Amino acid sequence: MFAFVARQPILDRDKEVFAYELFFRDGKNNCFPDKLVDPSQPQPQNQSNLKLALDDISCQKTSFINFTNETILKGLPNSLDPNTVVVEVSEASDGEDSIIEACQNIRNMGFQIALNEPKLTTSSELLSLVDIVKIDTFQHAFPNIAKQMPRFSHANVKMVADNVDTLQNFISFNDLGFDYFQGYFFSKPLNINQAPLPVNKLSLVELIGETANESFGIDRINEIIERDVGLSYMLLRFINNPMINKRFKITSLKHALNYMGEVEIKKFIALLALANLADDKPMELLHMSLVRAKFCDLIAKHRKVGDNPPTGFMAGLFSLLDALLDQDMQELVTKMPIVDEVKFALCGGKNDFYLYILLARAFESATWMKVRKISEVLEIEQKYLHHMFNQAVLWGNTIRQSISPHYPKAIA
Repeated sequence: MFAFVARQPILDRDKEVFAYELFFRDGKNNCFPDKLVDPSQPQPQNQSNLKLALDDISCQKTSFINFTNETILKGLPNSLDPNTVVVEVSEASDGEDSIIEACQNIRNMGFQIALNEPKLTTSSELLSLVDIVKIDTFQHAFPNIAKQMPRFSHANVKMVADNVDTLQNFISFNDLGFDYFQGYFFSKPLNINQAPLPVNKLSLVELIGETANESFGIDRINEIIERDVGLSYMLLRFINNPMINKRFKITSLKHALNYMGEVEIKKFIALLALANLADDKPMELLHMSLVRAKFCDLIAKHRKVGDNPPTGFMAGLFSLLDALLDQDMQELVTKMPIVDEVKFALCGGKNDFYLYILLARAFESATWMKVRKISEVLEIEQKYLHHMFNQAVLWGNTIRQSISPHYPKAIA
Protein backbone atom coordinates (compact mmCIF):
# COMPACT_ATOMS: atom_id res chain seq x y z
CA MET A 1 0.00 0.00 0.00
CA PHE A 2 2.79 2.45 0.83
CA ALA A 3 5.87 3.16 -1.27
CA PHE A 4 7.19 6.35 0.38
CA VAL A 5 7.15 6.02 4.15
CA ALA A 6 9.43 6.37 7.17
CA ARG A 7 9.00 5.27 10.77
CA GLN A 8 10.21 6.43 14.17
CA PRO A 9 10.06 4.24 17.29
CA ILE A 10 8.05 5.18 20.38
CA LEU A 11 9.65 3.48 23.39
CA ASP A 12 8.28 2.63 26.81
CA ARG A 13 10.02 3.21 30.13
CA ASP A 14 12.08 0.04 29.65
CA LYS A 15 13.27 1.36 26.25
CA GLU A 16 11.35 -1.32 24.40
CA VAL A 17 9.34 -0.42 21.31
CA PHE A 18 5.67 0.24 22.09
CA ALA A 19 4.76 1.57 18.63
CA TYR A 20 6.09 3.25 15.51
CA GLU A 21 4.97 6.63 14.23
CA LEU A 22 4.69 6.59 10.44
CA PHE A 23 5.57 9.51 8.15
CA PHE A 24 4.44 9.60 4.52
CA ARG A 25 6.41 11.51 1.91
CA ASP A 26 3.42 11.49 -0.45
CA GLY A 27 1.04 12.89 2.16
CA LYS A 28 0.53 16.52 3.18
CA ASN A 29 2.93 17.40 6.04
CA ASN A 30 3.92 13.71 6.41
CA CYS A 31 0.27 12.79 7.02
CA PHE A 32 -1.58 9.78 5.68
CA PRO A 33 -1.68 10.10 1.86
CA ASP A 34 -4.92 10.98 0.13
CA LYS A 35 -4.48 8.28 -2.52
CA LEU A 36 -3.62 4.68 -1.73
CA VAL A 37 -2.79 1.61 -3.75
CA ASP A 38 -5.59 -0.96 -3.57
CA PRO A 39 -3.80 -4.21 -2.58
CA SER A 40 -6.66 -6.28 -4.02
CA GLN A 41 -5.93 -5.01 -7.53
CA PRO A 42 -3.10 -6.30 -9.77
CA GLN A 43 -0.05 -4.06 -9.57
CA PRO A 44 2.64 -3.45 -12.21
CA GLN A 45 5.84 -5.34 -11.53
CA ASN A 46 8.09 -2.36 -11.00
CA GLN A 47 10.98 -3.17 -8.71
CA SER A 48 11.67 0.52 -8.05
CA ASN A 49 8.28 0.94 -6.36
CA LEU A 50 8.08 -1.76 -3.67
CA LYS A 51 5.08 -1.13 -1.41
CA LEU A 52 4.75 -2.10 2.23
CA ALA A 53 1.68 -2.94 4.27
CA LEU A 54 1.31 -1.54 7.79
CA ASP A 55 2.47 -4.79 9.40
CA ASP A 56 5.60 -4.70 7.24
CA ILE A 57 6.42 -1.13 8.21
CA SER A 58 5.76 -1.43 11.93
CA CYS A 59 6.94 -5.03 12.39
CA GLN A 60 3.50 -6.01 13.72
CA LYS A 61 3.61 -3.25 16.30
CA THR A 62 1.05 -0.51 16.88
CA SER A 63 1.17 2.28 14.25
CA PHE A 64 0.71 5.97 15.10
CA ILE A 65 -0.56 7.75 11.97
CA ASN A 66 -1.22 11.47 11.57
CA PHE A 67 -4.21 12.55 9.51
CA THR A 68 -5.30 15.97 8.31
CA ASN A 69 -8.54 17.19 9.86
CA GLU A 70 -10.09 17.17 6.38
CA THR A 71 -9.33 13.46 5.96
CA ILE A 72 -10.66 12.63 9.42
CA LEU A 73 -13.93 14.46 8.84
CA LYS A 74 -14.39 12.71 5.48
CA GLY A 75 -13.86 9.32 7.15
CA LEU A 76 -10.83 7.08 7.64
CA PRO A 77 -10.00 4.30 5.14
CA ASN A 78 -11.75 1.00 5.88
CA SER A 79 -8.44 -0.82 5.40
CA LEU A 80 -7.12 0.47 8.75
CA ASP A 81 -7.47 -1.75 11.82
CA PRO A 82 -8.57 0.04 15.02
CA ASN A 83 -6.76 -2.64 17.04
CA THR A 84 -3.33 -1.73 15.65
CA VAL A 85 -3.64 1.92 14.54
CA VAL A 86 -3.62 4.97 16.78
CA VAL A 87 -4.98 8.06 15.02
CA GLU A 88 -2.99 11.23 15.66
CA VAL A 89 -4.90 14.49 15.50
CA SER A 90 -3.69 18.07 15.79
CA GLU A 91 -5.46 20.99 17.40
CA ALA A 92 -7.11 23.30 14.89
CA SER A 93 -5.76 26.85 14.83
CA ASP A 94 -9.27 28.33 14.63
CA GLY A 95 -10.66 26.68 17.76
CA GLU A 96 -11.57 23.25 19.04
CA ASP A 97 -14.96 22.64 17.44
CA SER A 98 -13.64 20.83 14.36
CA ILE A 99 -11.15 18.69 16.29
CA ILE A 100 -13.81 17.71 18.85
CA GLU A 101 -16.12 16.61 16.05
CA ALA A 102 -13.22 14.67 14.47
CA CYS A 103 -12.39 12.92 17.74
CA GLN A 104 -16.02 11.90 18.24
CA ASN A 105 -16.07 10.37 14.74
CA ILE A 106 -12.82 8.49 15.39
CA ARG A 107 -14.02 7.09 18.71
CA ASN A 108 -17.20 5.85 17.05
CA MET A 109 -15.02 3.86 14.64
CA GLY A 110 -13.19 2.19 17.54
CA PHE A 111 -9.78 3.85 17.16
CA GLN A 112 -7.56 5.13 19.94
CA ILE A 113 -6.72 8.83 19.59
CA ALA A 114 -3.42 10.58 20.22
CA LEU A 115 -3.58 14.37 20.50
CA ASN A 116 -0.45 15.71 18.84
CA GLU A 117 1.37 18.81 20.13
CA PRO A 118 -1.49 20.16 22.24
CA LYS A 119 -1.56 23.49 23.98
CA LEU A 120 -0.74 22.89 27.60
CA THR A 121 -4.14 24.42 28.40
CA THR A 122 -6.17 21.93 26.34
CA SER A 123 -9.81 21.90 27.47
CA SER A 124 -11.17 19.12 29.65
CA GLU A 125 -13.78 18.38 26.98
CA LEU A 126 -11.12 17.58 24.40
CA LEU A 127 -8.97 15.62 26.87
CA SER A 128 -11.99 13.45 27.71
CA LEU A 129 -12.11 12.29 24.07
CA VAL A 130 -8.47 11.24 23.64
CA ASP A 131 -6.47 8.29 24.92
CA ILE A 132 -2.92 9.60 24.47
CA VAL A 133 -1.35 13.06 24.61
CA LYS A 134 1.92 13.87 22.85
CA ILE A 135 3.99 16.79 24.15
CA ASP A 136 6.75 18.25 21.97
CA THR A 137 9.53 18.77 24.51
CA PHE A 138 11.26 21.26 22.16
CA GLN A 139 8.22 23.55 22.11
CA HIS A 140 7.52 23.78 25.84
CA ALA A 141 9.84 24.51 28.77
CA PHE A 142 10.20 21.70 31.30
CA PRO A 143 8.72 23.74 34.23
CA ASN A 144 5.62 24.55 32.16
CA ILE A 145 5.12 20.89 31.26
CA ALA A 146 5.61 19.84 34.89
CA LYS A 147 3.04 22.41 36.04
CA GLN A 148 0.35 20.95 33.77
CA MET A 149 1.04 17.24 34.41
CA PRO A 150 -1.64 16.93 37.15
CA ARG A 151 -4.31 17.92 34.61
CA PHE A 152 -3.23 15.17 32.22
CA SER A 153 -2.99 12.68 35.07
CA HIS A 154 -6.50 13.55 36.20
CA ALA A 155 -7.74 13.06 32.61
CA ASN A 156 -6.37 9.50 32.75
CA VAL A 157 -4.50 9.74 29.43
CA LYS A 158 -1.19 8.12 28.50
CA MET A 159 1.63 10.60 27.90
CA VAL A 160 4.24 10.61 25.11
CA ALA A 161 7.27 12.89 25.35
CA ASP A 162 8.30 13.77 21.79
CA ASN A 163 11.74 14.94 20.62
CA VAL A 164 13.59 13.30 23.52
CA ASP A 165 17.14 13.27 22.19
CA THR A 166 19.32 12.95 25.31
CA LEU A 167 19.49 10.43 28.12
CA GLN A 168 19.05 13.23 30.66
CA ASN A 169 15.79 14.29 28.98
CA PHE A 170 14.59 10.70 29.05
CA ILE A 171 15.31 10.45 32.77
CA SER A 172 13.69 13.83 33.50
CA PHE A 173 10.45 13.12 31.62
CA ASN A 174 10.35 9.56 32.93
CA ASP A 175 10.50 10.93 36.48
CA LEU A 176 7.79 13.44 35.57
CA GLY A 177 5.39 10.60 34.79
CA PHE A 178 5.50 10.19 31.01
CA ASP A 179 4.66 6.70 29.77
CA TYR A 180 6.32 6.72 26.33
CA PHE A 181 9.22 8.49 24.65
CA GLN A 182 9.90 9.43 21.04
CA GLY A 183 13.32 10.61 19.93
CA TYR A 184 16.79 9.22 19.41
CA PHE A 185 18.10 9.41 22.98
CA PHE A 186 18.65 5.62 22.93
CA SER A 187 20.98 5.78 19.90
CA LYS A 188 23.75 7.68 21.70
CA PRO A 189 26.38 6.40 24.15
CA LEU A 190 25.28 6.66 27.78
CA ASN A 191 28.68 7.08 29.41
CA ILE A 192 31.85 6.74 27.39
CA ASN A 193 33.68 3.70 28.78
CA GLN A 194 37.37 3.32 27.94
CA ALA A 195 37.68 -0.12 29.53
CA PRO A 196 38.70 -2.96 27.22
CA LEU A 197 36.06 -5.33 25.92
CA PRO A 198 35.34 -8.20 28.36
CA VAL A 199 37.16 -11.47 27.86
CA ASN A 200 33.92 -13.27 26.99
CA LYS A 201 33.60 -10.99 23.94
CA LEU A 202 36.97 -11.99 22.46
CA SER A 203 35.54 -14.74 20.25
CA LEU A 204 33.10 -12.20 18.81
CA VAL A 205 35.95 -9.82 17.99
CA GLU A 206 37.78 -12.74 16.35
CA LEU A 207 34.72 -13.40 14.21
CA ILE A 208 34.47 -9.75 13.15
CA GLY A 209 38.15 -9.90 12.28
CA GLU A 210 37.51 -12.78 9.90
CA THR A 211 34.86 -10.76 8.06
CA ALA A 212 37.44 -8.06 7.28
CA ASN A 213 39.63 -10.45 5.28
CA GLU A 214 39.17 -10.76 1.53
CA SER A 215 39.12 -14.52 1.98
CA PHE A 216 39.05 -16.84 4.96
CA GLY A 217 38.80 -20.51 5.78
CA ILE A 218 35.49 -22.16 6.58
CA ASP A 219 37.27 -24.45 9.02
CA ARG A 220 38.53 -21.46 11.02
CA ILE A 221 35.01 -19.97 11.28
CA ASN A 222 33.63 -23.37 12.23
CA GLU A 223 36.21 -23.69 15.01
CA ILE A 224 35.40 -20.29 16.52
CA ILE A 225 31.62 -20.71 16.44
CA GLU A 226 31.71 -24.27 17.79
CA ARG A 227 33.23 -22.96 21.03
CA ASP A 228 29.95 -21.20 21.83
CA VAL A 229 26.73 -23.23 21.91
CA GLY A 230 24.66 -20.05 21.83
CA LEU A 231 26.33 -18.86 18.62
CA SER A 232 25.83 -22.25 17.00
CA TYR A 233 22.13 -22.27 17.91
CA MET A 234 21.61 -18.74 16.60
CA LEU A 235 23.33 -19.57 13.32
CA LEU A 236 21.05 -22.57 12.74
CA ARG A 237 17.97 -20.53 13.68
CA PHE A 238 19.08 -17.79 11.32
CA ILE A 239 19.89 -19.97 8.31
CA ASN A 240 16.56 -21.83 8.57
CA ASN A 241 14.58 -18.57 8.49
CA PRO A 242 12.36 -18.62 5.35
CA MET A 243 13.59 -15.12 4.42
CA ILE A 244 17.12 -16.55 4.14
CA ASN A 245 16.56 -20.15 3.09
CA LYS A 246 13.28 -21.39 1.60
CA ARG A 247 14.50 -24.70 0.17
CA PHE A 248 16.64 -26.76 2.52
CA LYS A 249 16.54 -27.72 6.18
CA ILE A 250 20.00 -27.02 7.59
CA THR A 251 20.89 -29.40 10.41
CA SER A 252 24.59 -28.86 11.07
CA LEU A 253 26.95 -25.95 11.51
CA LYS A 254 29.28 -27.07 8.70
CA HIS A 255 26.32 -27.52 6.37
CA ALA A 256 25.13 -24.00 7.19
CA LEU A 257 28.54 -22.46 6.53
CA ASN A 258 28.93 -24.28 3.21
CA TYR A 259 25.39 -23.42 2.12
CA MET A 260 25.59 -19.67 2.78
CA GLY A 261 28.69 -18.87 0.76
CA GLU A 262 31.61 -16.66 1.75
CA VAL A 263 30.09 -13.19 1.45
CA GLU A 264 26.84 -14.12 3.20
CA ILE A 265 28.83 -15.83 5.97
CA LYS A 266 30.73 -12.59 6.51
CA LYS A 267 27.49 -10.62 6.80
CA PHE A 268 25.99 -13.16 9.16
CA ILE A 269 29.10 -13.26 11.36
CA ALA A 270 29.14 -9.48 11.66
CA LEU A 271 25.47 -9.17 12.65
CA LEU A 272 25.67 -12.17 14.97
CA ALA A 273 28.70 -10.70 16.70
CA LEU A 274 27.00 -7.32 17.00
CA ALA A 275 23.86 -8.88 18.48
CA ASN A 276 25.91 -10.61 21.16
CA LEU A 277 28.12 -7.60 21.88
CA ALA A 278 24.96 -5.53 22.46
CA ASP A 279 22.99 -8.03 24.52
CA ASP A 280 22.22 -5.50 27.28
CA LYS A 281 20.97 -2.69 25.01
CA PRO A 282 17.49 -1.80 23.67
CA MET A 283 16.54 -4.15 20.85
CA GLU A 284 15.61 -1.17 18.68
CA LEU A 285 19.30 -0.19 18.49
CA LEU A 286 20.11 -3.54 16.92
CA HIS A 287 17.02 -3.31 14.71
CA MET A 288 18.12 0.08 13.36
CA SER A 289 21.60 -1.34 12.76
CA LEU A 290 20.13 -4.23 10.77
CA VAL A 291 18.03 -1.95 8.55
CA ARG A 292 20.99 0.36 7.97
CA ALA A 293 23.23 -2.60 7.13
CA LYS A 294 20.91 -3.93 4.44
CA PHE A 295 20.17 -0.47 3.06
CA CYS A 296 23.85 0.48 2.77
CA ASP A 297 24.58 -2.95 1.29
CA LEU A 298 21.92 -2.48 -1.40
CA ILE A 299 23.27 0.99 -2.26
CA ALA A 300 26.84 -0.36 -2.48
CA LYS A 301 25.71 -3.21 -4.73
CA HIS A 302 23.81 -0.79 -6.94
CA ARG A 303 26.96 1.29 -7.29
CA LYS A 304 29.16 -1.86 -7.64
CA VAL A 305 31.24 -1.06 -4.55
CA GLY A 306 32.93 -3.41 -2.05
CA ASP A 307 31.27 -6.81 -2.36
CA ASN A 308 33.99 -8.84 -0.63
CA PRO A 309 34.38 -7.94 2.13
CA PRO A 310 30.84 -6.42 2.12
CA THR A 311 31.90 -2.89 3.06
CA GLY A 312 28.50 -1.20 2.61
CA PHE A 313 26.89 -3.77 4.90
CA MET A 314 29.60 -3.26 7.55
CA ALA A 315 29.31 0.53 7.41
CA GLY A 316 25.58 0.41 8.14
CA LEU A 317 25.79 -2.38 10.70
CA PHE A 318 28.48 -0.67 12.80
CA SER A 319 27.09 2.89 12.45
CA LEU A 320 25.57 2.70 15.96
CA LEU A 321 28.44 0.76 17.52
CA ASP A 322 29.36 3.58 19.92
CA ALA A 323 25.83 3.56 21.38
CA LEU A 324 25.74 -0.23 21.54
CA LEU A 325 29.02 -0.49 23.45
CA ASP A 326 29.13 2.92 25.20
CA GLN A 327 32.57 3.61 23.81
CA ASP A 328 34.01 6.40 21.69
CA MET A 329 33.78 5.53 17.98
CA GLN A 330 37.34 6.74 17.33
CA GLU A 331 38.60 4.26 19.93
CA LEU A 332 36.29 1.47 18.83
CA VAL A 333 37.42 1.39 15.23
CA THR A 334 41.02 0.85 16.34
CA LYS A 335 39.87 -2.32 18.16
CA MET A 336 37.62 -3.60 15.38
CA PRO A 337 39.55 -4.95 12.37
CA ILE A 338 37.40 -3.43 9.62
CA VAL A 339 38.56 -1.84 6.37
CA ASP A 340 39.93 1.71 6.42
CA GLU A 341 37.17 3.21 4.25
CA VAL A 342 34.51 2.02 6.70
CA LYS A 343 36.53 3.20 9.72
CA PHE A 344 36.85 6.63 8.12
CA ALA A 345 33.09 6.87 7.48
CA LEU A 346 32.15 5.69 10.98
CA CYS A 347 34.28 8.46 12.45
CA GLY A 348 32.56 11.12 10.36
CA GLY A 349 34.92 11.12 7.39
CA LYS A 350 33.29 12.39 4.20
CA ASN A 351 33.32 9.47 1.77
CA ASP A 352 30.69 7.43 -0.05
CA PHE A 353 30.03 5.15 2.94
CA TYR A 354 29.43 8.19 5.12
CA LEU A 355 26.81 9.36 2.60
CA TYR A 356 25.09 5.95 2.77
CA ILE A 357 24.82 6.25 6.57
CA LEU A 358 23.65 9.86 6.30
CA LEU A 359 20.99 8.75 3.84
CA ALA A 360 19.78 6.04 6.24
CA ARG A 361 19.47 8.65 8.99
CA ALA A 362 17.47 10.89 6.65
CA PHE A 363 15.01 8.07 6.00
CA GLU A 364 14.72 7.32 9.72
CA SER A 365 13.84 10.95 10.50
CA ALA A 366 11.69 11.48 7.38
CA THR A 367 13.95 14.36 6.31
CA TRP A 368 12.82 14.17 2.70
CA MET A 369 14.79 17.22 1.53
CA LYS A 370 18.02 15.59 2.66
CA VAL A 371 17.01 12.35 0.91
CA ARG A 372 16.59 14.33 -2.30
CA LYS A 373 19.96 16.09 -1.97
CA ILE A 374 21.93 12.91 -1.25
CA SER A 375 20.14 11.03 -4.03
CA GLU A 376 21.40 13.69 -6.44
CA VAL A 377 24.97 13.36 -5.16
CA LEU A 378 24.87 9.56 -5.46
CA GLU A 379 23.00 9.81 -8.79
CA ILE A 380 20.31 7.34 -7.69
CA GLU A 381 16.64 8.02 -8.37
CA GLN A 382 14.69 8.82 -5.18
CA LYS A 383 12.00 6.29 -6.02
CA TYR A 384 14.61 3.55 -6.23
CA LEU A 385 16.13 4.61 -2.90
CA HIS A 386 12.70 4.24 -1.31
CA HIS A 387 12.47 0.79 -2.86
CA MET A 388 15.83 -0.17 -1.34
CA PHE A 389 14.92 1.22 2.06
CA ASN A 390 11.63 -0.71 2.02
CA GLN A 391 13.58 -3.87 1.19
CA ALA A 392 15.88 -3.14 4.12
CA VAL A 393 12.91 -2.69 6.48
CA LEU A 394 11.47 -6.06 5.47
CA TRP A 395 14.84 -7.76 5.87
CA GLY A 396 15.53 -6.09 9.21
CA ASN A 397 12.12 -7.14 10.57
CA THR A 398 12.74 -10.76 9.63
CA ILE A 399 16.27 -10.91 11.02
CA ARG A 400 15.18 -9.20 14.23
CA GLN A 401 12.53 -11.85 14.77
CA SER A 402 15.13 -14.57 14.13
CA ILE A 403 17.47 -13.09 16.71
CA SER A 404 14.70 -12.35 19.22
CA PRO A 405 12.26 -15.31 19.33
CA HIS A 406 10.03 -13.63 21.92
CA TYR A 407 9.57 -10.38 19.96
CA PRO A 408 6.08 -9.14 20.95
CA LYS A 409 3.39 -8.15 18.49
CA ALA A 410 1.08 -5.14 18.45
CA ILE A 411 -0.61 -4.13 21.66
CA ALA A 412 -4.37 -3.92 21.11
